[in-house]
Amino acid sequence: MPKSLLVPYAVTAGLETVAVRMPAHPIALELIRLSETPIAAPSANISGKPSPTRGEHVIRDLYSKVEVIIDGGETLYGVESTIINLLVDPPILLRPGAYPVEDIENVLGVKILIPEFARGLSEAERTLAPGMKHRHYAPDTPLVLVESRDYVDMSKLIGKVRELVETYKSMGMRVAVIASSETISNYKDLNVEIIELGPRSNTFIVAKKLFNILRGIDELNVGVAIVEGFEDKGLGLAIMNRLRKASTTRYIV
Repeated sequence: MPKSLLVPYAVTAGLETVAVRMPAHPIALELIRLSETPIAAPSANISGKPSPTRGEHVIRDLYSKVEVIIDGGETLYGVESTIINLLVDPPILLRPGAYPVEDIENVLGVKILIPEFARGLSEAERTLAPGMKHRHYAPDTPLVLVESRDYVDMSKLIGKVRELVETYKSMGMRVAVIASSETISNYKDLNVEIIELGPRSNTFIVAKKLFNILRGIDELNVGVAIVEGFEDKGLGLAIMNRLRKASTTRYIV
């Protein structure tokens, strides 16, 4: 929303707009109460890398860079907040997040425009909110994303993942496959590292595990990781935004 004169430019990165949110976590609420002032702060991670969802992630990123870390336990939602620009008509989604666009549309009573950059498919002309950079959330290990035009029939997606595994293995590379609970059994015979991301029937679980898995890829000592895509609606939109921004290569089958 538009910022007032009470909001310093240090808070808005020089922009004339400000995003405001009220946390739900009791520790965050108590910190604000004890501070007796609104708090403006960056995310507790190094820009561009997968976001932290556990205290140990913050320690790994910011050890010796901050004086105190308050460990409130694992985050309830695995992805960050949903950010919407309300200065335009219709409102525009800047970053999909923990609350699906469809739910927010029901509250606002209006349709929210979803641009290509919010799907992770292009670069935004202006960075109006966190997480809008095209290359973001990325592990150091190359990440190959395989998407499907039809998430009902998974045969083409599974076939492409298997094909890519064999291609990379023929190049002498160790490979990891990150797959859904429903399809993971299709890769057990490939002699690769296999990571279960969660069920397609419950994308809340997938979102909760996503950043922890992206962070763990670099500890597997593999040359490349291949990850299955998800249908980008509901919470799946936030999941695919993160995966597209984290990937070095994308295939659509």
